[in-house]
Amino acid sequence: MAVPNQVSTDRAYHQHNRKLPLADRIGYVARTRVYHLFWKLMQPEASSTILDIGVTDDIDASAANLLEQLYPYKNRLTCAGITEGNQIERTYPGVRYVQITPGMPLPFEDREFDIVYSNAVLEHVGSRDKQREFVREACRVSQKAFIAVPNRLFPVEVHTGIPLLHWLSAPLFRAALRGGRFDFFSHEENLNYISARELRQLYPVERFAKTVCAGVGFGPFQSNLISYYLPQPIE
Repeated sequence: MAVPNQVSTDRAYHQHNRKLPLADRIGYVARTRVYHLFWKLMQPEASSTILDIGVTDDIDASAANLLEQLYPYKNRLTCAGITEGNQIERTYPGVRYVQITPGMPLPFEDREFDIVYSNAVLEHVGSRDKQREFVREACRVSQKAFIAVPNRLFPVEVHTGIPLLHWLSAPLFRAALRGGRFDFFSHEENLNYISARELRQLYPVERFAKTVCAGVGFGPFQSNLISYYLPQPIE
């Protein structure tokens, strides 16, 4: 299941974090608040089985793997990522790690987990069709799903630390980054923002999914969009 250049590809998403203290700090505070919202909405119990899709071996990034950092029942956590995962299991004793291949079905049975959690991953999987496949796989293997992505309305672009540039249309945003320091994020397969409406439409039964804002900031300008999927309609 190994993929070429997997470690460097995994760490590429965090390559600028430590060089951008503001973006790094925003990311840590935002993900902490997302984690607390996860508890409120999903209401996990000590016995709940949880799959975290998109963990990283780049554990030096302060906001990386925050669920693994904070969740008290690590023996109920299964972590899925694109690297071999040796560092994950050493750093967070008790968790189980499973290597996955980008773009391929998850190697789990239907409804194998009580909850799927994924933070800051969906925007990195590529086209809308690939994002739809990601979300539907998350729903297939779980009873409930909790997926967080950056909110494009937040005034600071969290990957580059550049204010407002990401408010441009996708083609103009990518053109502005292309060939420069942040060229990696100018490619759709590495960064593809998604709106709240588009996020809900990715779910297999749209009326079962709800989207809210969370993280740092105010109202619709908070740093994160959270979508969550429950096994019954949400009023």
